[in-house]
Order: sequence, then C-alpha cells, then structure tokens
Amino acid sequence: MKEHKIIKVMGFGTFDGIHPGHLFFLRQLKQLGDELFVVVARDRNVKKIKGKKPVSDEKKRFADLEKTRIADRVLIGHPTDFYHLINKFQPDMIGLGYDQKADTDELQKKFPNTKIVRLRPFEPEKYKSSIINKD
Repeated sequence: MKEHKIIKVMGFGTFDGIHPGHLFFLRQLKQLGDELFVVVARDRNVKKIKGKKPVSDEKKRFADLEKTRIADRVLIGHPTDFYHLINKFQPDMIGLGYDQKADTDELQKKFPNTKIVRLRPFEPEKYKSSIINKD
C-alpha cells in the first residue's frame, strides 16, 4: 500500500479583525492540503507594506486567528526575512489572497518545488479589512 504524503499548505496575512472574507480565505487554504500553517504579519511589516499600523497588535491578531481553529499552526512572521518560515517548513503549496501583493513569478522562482495558488475573493466589496477598518 502506498503511503500518503502529507501536503503542507501555507498562507499569510495581517488578519486585522477576523471577518467572513478571512474565514473564506482560511477555509480555501485548508482545502488545499492536509496541514495548514498560517503566518500572521508582524506589526512593523504591516506598517512597511500598508503604510500604517494595524488596528490590533500582532499578539491579538495571532490569538484571534488561533481562536478560529482552522489552521493547524499559527505562526508570527519573521521580523526581517519574509521567506524564513517558507524555508523552515517547506510547504508544498502557498495560497495567496486575491489582493495580496506578492509576486507569484518571483515566489515560484525562489521556491520551484512549491505550488503557488491565488485564491478567490469572498464579497471583496464588503469584506476587505481596508474597507472594514476605515478610520
């Protein structure tokens, strides 16, 4: 009997106030494999990428994500090396949100043995953190 290889999936995000769009994203990720690792962005990196600090700090966002019980492991991103956790856990697949700025071609070149998948949005005109968290 052939042994089943565990398929590891990794996703990334800020997860600043978990909303139905996040849950849809997480459930899509979960369906891609057997073991789901979700990385919560560091506060400093959110500020660098989005130009403003998140509403909730990384510890709260981490705890909120854990409470969903969707991911097998919730991780906090590395402070400076965006690829650190990909290198450490060697996922078979990386799922990107429809609106994430990551360059799929660059990621694919850097991790040729990892499948990069762009996921579908869930009512993006309604469930997008930048809309929900408007000042």
